[in-house]
Amino acid sequence: MKIISYNVNGIRAAFTKDFLGWLNVASPDVICIQESKAGNDQIDIESLEKAGYHSYWHSAVKKGYSGVGIASKVKPNHVESGCGIESYDNEGRIIRADFDGFSVISVYVPSASNIERLEFKMQFCFDFLEYIKELRKTIPNLIISGDFNICHQAIDIHNPIGLTNTSGFLPMEREWMTKFMNENSLTDSFRYFNDQPDQYSWWSYRAGSRARNKGWRLDYNFVSEPLKDKMTRAVILPEVKHSDHCPVMVELSL
Repeated sequence: MKIISYNVNGIRAAFTKDFLGWLNVASPDVICIQESKAGNDQIDIESLEKAGYHSYWHSAVKKGYSGVGIASKVKPNHVESGCGIESYDNEGRIIRADFDGFSVISVYVPSASNIERLEFKMQFCFDFLEYIKELRKTIPNLIISGDFNICHQAIDIHNPIGLTNTSGFLPMEREWMTKFMNENSLTDSFRYFNDQPDQYSWWSYRAGSRARNKGWRLDYNFVSEPLKDKMTRAVILPEVKHSDHCPVMVELSL
């Protein structure tokens, strides 16, 4: 079972950059999309179907903004859009697909460009933590994939000292991620297999950041405790370039 998380920074733009050709080659069983930036009627669902994928989308009310999706080769038993909190669901931030024996969540945690949005981001984070806690009571086998807009450790960002006071690497954001993982018994699949520095999933478009690998690791596949021993591989795919993010993948023996 190959699961990919990918912030595409606009699914329509990605389609113009041969996203489908890449998808056919990568051939994940499930792909979790963030920042689709499109209404359901603007996404080429038919082309995804021809490529062998059932796809489901939770778009933001605001046009061209946020939005998440899940595409899978096997049709899910159930798909749940949103978490029941209107302010988050209006922004299209959470979608869950339930399969036999496990569920996959695609989540897009808000970014914070000002203090008001930082408050919104942190509220979302703590509400999401509680949402997962409650969900685990009935669905213990969870894979939570997405753009968390947080670098967890110093190893996950190219300039940890210089960026300490920048949202995405603030102490309170990093502390929340530790709490989120600990209280929900989650494993960061990439770090389970790889302890090397300079491994990133997002680069600013400015100053040739990607070519210089001045990046941030913002994208994760978290795996719940019952599935931990079923993980076989986890990698970042920086050579894939439809977006300012790149895909991150986990493989499990399910």
